[in-house]
Formats: sequence, structure tokens, C-alpha cells
Amino acid sequence: MNSRAYAAELLGTFLFMVIGYASVAAFGVAAPAIPGLLVVPFSFGFGLLAAIFAFGHVSGGHFNPAVTVAAALDGRTTPTDAVGYIVAQVAGAIAAAVVIMVAVSQAAVAAGVTKPGEGITDMGALILEIVFTAGFIAVILAATKHAPALAALAIPITLVAIHFGIATLTGASVNPARSIGSAVVGGDLNALWIYLVGPIVGGILGALVYRFAAAEAAPPA
Repeated sequence: MNSRAYAAELLGTFLFMVIGYASVAAFGVAAPAIPGLLVVPFSFGFGLLAAIFAFGHVSGGHFNPAVTVAAALDGRTTPTDAVGYIVAQVAGAIAAAVVIMVAVSQAAVAAGVTKPGEGITDMGALILEIVFTAGFIAVILAATKHAPALAALAIPITLVAIHFGIATLTGASVNPARSIGSAVVGGDLNALWIYLVGPIVGGILGALVYRFAAAEAAPPA
């Protein structure tokens, strides 16, 4: 059991999420002076950047169950470690949400619960979460394998882009831990299933897309 790596995943996810969750609370206080579609995407992206630099060298910097599932499918982590990582990630996200609840309010946490936007059906949100998670995972697997020197920047920048794309449509989860933390502590589990199923299915599809692309790019034997 790699307890040091699990602790890094817990602490890294906590750091990532506490920055992101706090940005939602901060936007709630500052609105409408500061556009939320600028504050929140950059906060989650930079929060991930901070977590990668602080703890990524210990655990590989997953901080997302969808990433861990994809890593297991690609043979980069064992099933046992994958379970430990996911438990740690969820614990870190819940702890981050608790900090915001205690420091600000439960309503501030609830404001960050991921749910379909106005006019978006549950199925529409599910499809978007699957597609965008798959793209995110493909970037992560490719960057960490083929451009590791740039991965720590490419991955958070991609997350910012995803937030700009679907934040108002789905809440831009692409990470079950992110949704679990705010939903459980915020007291709103109604749409949580979308953000469990969508990113996990997207993670699997992303891993398959990466393996196909990597196989196509490989030189002939």
C-alpha cells in the first residue's frame, strides 16, 4: 500500500478543490463586480496547477477519479492503488468543501454544486460531461507521456478551457471528486449521478482514444 502517494492525492485534491470552491464563494460575495466566468475557471485551473506542483511528484498528480480510472486502464497504476487514490481524492474534496462551509457558509458550498444549466437536460449535461472529460483525459495521458516537461501547464490550461466551454451548461465538473465534495457538503445530491457517470465514462473513452492515437502514431516495427 502506497500510503505516501494516497496522502499526496488527498492533500493535492484538497488544495485543488479548496481554491476552486473558495472562488465560487468569493464570486458570490463580489458579484456582479467580477464576472464569475472569469473567476471560477481560472481558480480551478490554477488550483490544479498548484496541486500538481505541490504534490504531483509524489503520486503522479491525478486529483480526479476519472484520471485514475484512465491511468489504470493504460497500465500506469494498479487497480489497488487506483482504489486508494479515488478514496483519497473524494476525502480531499469533501474536506475542502467542509473548510468553505465552516469559514463561509453551507450556501456558499451549495452555490458550487454542479448541475445542468438553464435549458440543459440531464441527458444533455451527461453527454457534455462525457465528451469533455474524454478530451481532458486524452490531453492528460498524451501530455504526461509525450511532453512531460509541458504537462504541468498543458493540463491546467485545458481545464480552464473546459470551464469556459461548459461551465454555464453543466458546471464543468469533469471530475467526480469535485462534484461529490460540493454536493455532499452543500446538501444537494439531485444531479450528482450525472457527474459520477459522465466523467467515469469519459475517462474510459479518453483512455481508449489515447491508446488508438498512440498506436496510430507509433512507428512501424
